[in-house]
Amino acid sequence: MTTTTLAKRDIQKLQRTIVDALENVKGVDIVVFDTEHLSSLFERVIIASGSSNRQTRALAGSVRDGLRDAGFPKPRIEGETNGEWIIVDCAQAVVHVMQPNFRQYYNLEELWGDKPVRLKFGAARPEVKKAVKPAAPVKEALKPQASLKRSNAAKKGVQEAFPSKAQARKTLAAKSAGATAPAKKAAARKSAPKAPPATVPARKVATRKAATRKPAVRKG
Repeated sequence: MTTTTLAKRDIQKLQRTIVDALENVKGVDIVVFDTEHLSSLFERVIIASGSSNRQTRALAGSVRDGLRDAGFPKPRIEGETNGEWIIVDCAQAVVHVMQPNFRQYYNLEELWGDKPVRLKFGAARPEVKKAVKPAAPVKEALKPQASLKRSNAAKKGVQEAFPSKAQARKTLAAKSAGATAPAKKAAARKSAPKAPPATVPARKVATRKAATRKPAVRKG
């Protein structure tokens, strides 16, 4: 592996470490510029914004700690007292942590921004994993009798909902028999002989006979 390749890997690791450290403290508008063709003193210029003196100091401190953990030399920091514009000198890279009004006024992007470096931002922020709901507790096994009753009831319900051909024939025959029974009774009533009329009472017959008799004629 050549020296140029090793140096390129070192600068890529350095800029990645710096950007991750700035993102850990929520640095805003982070940009990276390749300045190798503009200066022989450093190869990268990195600019980030902080909303207050406290945040700019925290950003500079995060860069210092990140470099130390990655095995890079300790950087030199300037402007940490007031926190308006802090410069972190990392040898091959220079980091400018500025408040928005100072960054807008000095406009370092116009001075060093000929060759921006594309980086994947957001790599340092841990992904938020979705909370996994605990599995529902397994219910105790049912007693044999209860499970048998439930199985029989379920079996009966299935049979009623989906009867077999033999059961369907029995049900149809029972329904037809129940429907024809009243008709048979009605036919039996119609075919039954009518009862003979009741006989005229004897008193009425005697009265009729007496009424038809002629009155007897008395002799003088």
